[in-house]
Amino acid sequence: MGKLTAEAIVERALEIGDAEGLDTVTIRRLAADLGVTPMALYWHFKNKDQLLIGMADHLILDFVVKGDDDRPWRDRLRELVEGLVRVLRTHSCARNVLEQVDKVAVPSFLAVWNEALGLARTAGFTMEECCLISNYLLQSAISIADAPVRRRRGRTPEEITEMARVKRLSLQSLPAEKYPNLVEMAGPMAEGMTVEFYDSFGVDLVVSGVEALAARR
Repeated sequence: MGKLTAEAIVERALEIGDAEGLDTVTIRRLAADLGVTPMALYWHFKNKDQLLIGMADHLILDFVVKGDDDRPWRDRLRELVEGLVRVLRTHSCARNVLEQVDKVAVPSFLAVWNEALGLARTAGFTMEECCLISNYLLQSAISIADAPVRRRRGRTPEEITEMARVKRLSLQSLPAEKYPNLVEMAGPMAEGMTVEFYDSFGVDLVVSGVEALAARR
């Protein structure tokens, strides 16, 4: 292969993490996959902690917002949340990567974090509120991206269809006079919806909440 780059290493690490889990990502495994010696990887990453930081930085770089953006704060904030949800959707190991690294050591995460704090400040929130908003946005993005996938991970399409059918019938069998809304909405509750709609509505809900609070200022 050609000259080994840090980018090639983290991309392969993410591929392994997505397919087999983050615990399987080791320097020795990466070296074998890339056809080099472990020492060749140590030139770029001295240990797995540094590798994880490199992986996190690579993930977040995809949606770092440009500093000269003059759009309204709410549009830019939505883009940040959408970008994080997209990364979490694209890479199943992304959540574990972000949870295991010291985010202060990840340059691209610092840029996004700083941007989120600045946008919240522009919206009129106090410094304490800005800190909470940035934390809630991260946790909300993780929840949005994780929920539907977690329920279906490892299931065949047939198993997913059968589980939805059983849940729908169970909800529809409830006393309609006592649980009218559950019975009426049994279909979408059991069968779910497209990932695109789920994510878009979730981001709308979160950002609209921030916008509604800002309007009270």
